[in-house]
Amino acid sequence: MSTKLINGLAVEVEGDGPAVVCVHGLGGSSNTWTPVLSALQGHRVVRIDLPGSGRSAEAASGGAGSLGIAQMVEAVVGVCRELGVTQAVFLGHSMGTIVCQHLAQQQPGLVSRLALFGPLACPPEAARPNIRARAGKAASGGASAMQEIADAIVQGATSKDTKANQPVTLALVRESLMRQSPEGYARSCEALAEAQSAALEDIAVPVLLVTGDEDGVAPPAAVEVMGQRLPKAKVVVLPGCGHWTTMERATDCSQLLQAFLSHA
Repeated sequence: MSTKLINGLAVEVEGDGPAVVCVHGLGGSSNTWTPVLSALQGHRVVRIDLPGSGRSAEAASGGAGSLGIAQMVEAVVGVCRELGVTQAVFLGHSMGTIVCQHLAQQQPGLVSRLALFGPLACPPEAARPNIRARAGKAASGGASAMQEIADAIVQGATSKDTKANQPVTLALVRESLMRQSPEGYARSCEALAEAQSAALEDIAVPVLLVTGDEDGVAPPAAVEVMGQRLPKAKVVVLPGCGHWTTMERATDCSQLLQAFLSHA
């Protein structure tokens, strides 16, 4: 495994074979995918910390400026170009699923398949003010605010079973959020709050949609609607699972990925 700095982004690259490019969600990093790496053996795995997230430089998100889904798509395409990736399976989580959908619409030759966890086409209108408020809290409150945000998300976005029986998973989710730059996290929140749906009907590649039965961000009913808009989609709902799918149900997600990649 090697970590490269590409266009200001921290990118982990490991393995050989067909490319798999991993795009995390809000508050995530390359470690969103660590629990399912065993399913990606035999592939060249590219894990990107998006602009302003994880270990990626603040300069990559435009300094103190705004950040949007379009800039994230451009950043992912730029990494693929620098690494010589001309076609790949793309994995996305949460906000990263929106990035992947826009990428598949805009760069159809680059995307062979999509596996999307905790997927959403865009935030519902009712959720946008809360996301903007979270951006303001992170930007003004610094590290203390990020701790409060992390604790709230751990409580609200993981399943009852995860909270009762998976303390290490809770710690991983909390650490992922608390390690974010408050400024970068705030800009990512703003990007998510402004995100619009891609033209899902134009995405012709096979798409795996995986959510949890306790996922309030990507509830099963909304994911089913997404699946109906995508020409070649399969929807899987995992029991006892919240929004942090790959962390809460790593074994199930790994099995789904292995089967999905075997047909790539």
